[in-house]
Amino acid sequence: MGELLGLIKVVVVQGKRLVIRDFKSSDPYVVVKLGDQVAKTKVINSCLNPVWNEELTFSLSELVGVLNLEVFDKDRFKADDKMGHAYLNLQPLVSAARLSHALRVSSGEMTLRKVVPDTDNCLVRESSISSINGEVVQSVWLRLRTVESGQIELKVRLIEVCDRSSR
Repeated sequence: MGELLGLIKVVVVQGKRLVIRDFKSSDPYVVVKLGDQVAKTKVINSCLNPVWNEELTFSLSELVGVLNLEVFDKDRFKADDKMGHAYLNLQPLVSAARLSHALRVSSGEMTLRKVVPDTDNCLVRESSISSINGEVVQSVWLRLRTVESGQIELKVRLIEVCDRSSR
């Protein structure tokens, strides 16, 4: 693992229009991975538009990567069914945090960068990366891949970015 840059706090807010994997509904949960770190949300029973509002924390190393999400339907007597996957490249968030630090943004709210949907990401719509009272925050809607429908809303915060120039 590379040098520790800080923490990534991911709030898995909600899902919309998730696919049916049981008879009439699904029992979804989300698995979030960053490198070899894994965390998951609780299961929401019988719901295609679940609200989790769960915060998951990951350490962020110099090897900035991709936040991977997989959505599953919890099954009691067999393997859990896949309900799609998505990913979020963290490089724009880290770059915006460095910009925020260079500009010495510590209070108020300032938009640092916008990220637009394209074929290389899972964004549903344009996403803004902002500095809010010194924290760098990105709110995103991600489209699930390899399924007919489904979106996941995340709020991602970068905390305690190390200043390499002060070492």
